Amino acid sequence: MKIYTKVGDRGQTALFGAGKVSKDHVRVEAYGSVDELNATLAVARAHEAYEPWLAPLERIMGLLFALGAELATPEASKRLASLEDADIAWIESEIDTMDAELPPLKNFILPMGTPLCASLHLARCVCRRAERRVVSLLNTDAEATVLGLIFLNRLSDFLFVLARAAQHKAGFEDIPWYPRKNL
Repeated sequence: MKIYTKVGDRGQTALFGAGKVSKDHVRVEAYGSVDELNATLAVARAHEAYEPWLAPLERIMGLLFALGAELATPEASKRLASLEDADIAWIESEIDTMDAELPPLKNFILPMGTPLCASLHLARCVCRRAERRVVSLLNTDAEATVLGLIFLNRLSDFLFVLARAAQHKAGFEDIPWYPRKNL
């Protein structure tokens, strides 16, 4: 099997179990953004991450791959099983566990710090974009996954808390943002 199919040479791509659509189709934008998010998590995970965070990140990457496959399949009857309510509950539990070990937030914080922290903040921003793309898909396709949208919303919170945890684990504090007073 060849890697290149030449289908994309005219700006088209094939969906799972369906025909071809333009590469800028709302569905392609949605699953492409989820794929990009997965790659940014791979970069974050490649940093020297704290060992207990590696398995949750890998689990999330697997869930994102499943979500991407679901988003790439327009016909509900052909979709593979994707996310479940238990996945949402799991990620909420992970957020609560990490957040309980962090100092309370008193200010907005700047998305910077250690290389791992900065990578996680970047992943959070890509996650928010993927979330917006899934919203666009939901606005055009009532059969699209609402659970995927919820998962991405929680995942961005998870990545924010994990970025803070990475900063604190490295021995640094959050970097607060203060509004300018004399504009």
